Amino acid sequence: MEREPEKLDLLDISPGLEEFREDLLEGLRQPQKQVSSKYLYDQRGSVLFDRICEVDEYYPTRTESQIMRDNADQMADAIGPESMIVEYGSGSSIKTHILLDCLDQPRAYVPIDICRDHLMQSSARIADAYPDLEVLSLCADFTAKLELPEPQSAVGRRVVFFPGSTIGNLTQETAEVCLTNMRENCGDDGGVLIGVDLEKDTDILRAAYNDAAGVTAAFNLNLLERINRELDADFDLDVFDHQAVFNAERTRMEMHLRSLANQTVRVGDETVSFAKGETIHTENSHKYSLDRFRAMAANASLSVKKVWTDEKKLFSVQYLRAS
Repeated sequence: MEREPEKLDLLDISPGLEEFREDLLEGLRQPQKQVSSKYLYDQRGSVLFDRICEVDEYYPTRTESQIMRDNADQMADAIGPESMIVEYGSGSSIKTHILLDCLDQPRAYVPIDICRDHLMQSSARIADAYPDLEVLSLCADFTAKLELPEPQSAVGRRVVFFPGSTIGNLTQETAEVCLTNMRENCGDDGGVLIGVDLEKDTDILRAAYNDAAGVTAAFNLNLLERINRELDADFDLDVFDHQAVFNAERTRMEMHLRSLANQTVRVGDETVSFAKGETIHTENSHKYSLDRFRAMAANASLSVKKVWTDEKKLFSVQYLRAS
């Protein structure tokens, strides 16, 4: 019988509505309007992202999953027995099963995600599939400095699992801080197993973030629906559209919401003006060379010990150790 989500261990330190409102208004006051990508992931946004991972054009999920299946034994050897796995941005924990299945007697699993409902549903599935595994869910913004819950049993190595190239959603400065926090959470004997999307032909990238079925567009526009619902705003979704462009200077895909007209939008008691063509920058997805990522990891006192890639070198899974 599947374990009920409400009976699982949960520590909830996710951002509240007031923090959401302050972050949003501060971002909308910038010359380039922006919203943190973490707010894309309410319950519906999380479900839509799961659908993005299944569209034909979106290569990262299936490529990373195949890399993990092909090299699971090597990953398990690197991590070692009786480990504690801490997954940043756990989402639906789909790739987690590949990792847990290959490990030698894993003791604890700490999924961290900002969407409480999605987190509890996926945690319940993991707890049901691995009854001997202690599941300690943490609802939080993983880019913040975190104090992890302590498992009841003794564990071997602590390893952060960060798949999906979510590290690419962060600016280099924030990514280095996040890697540093991982290093501190894992300790001197710890490790990081991380998915890193690689530099590639821009036609592949543009297609991946502008899928023909419009799922990515719906995911992006859902942010405005969430703002309307939670912050008493009146964004008209028919007067915004999804835009995904490649920024060659910063080697990243960027998602924007573009205003189709001159308009004024109300957010609670405040108003925000948009010119026709003006955008809200909602997400980045940086692409790395192996050397550039290695240098960034070194700045966080992490050393790349092993890199696994697919035949076309579209994507990489890397194992880092404290240095």
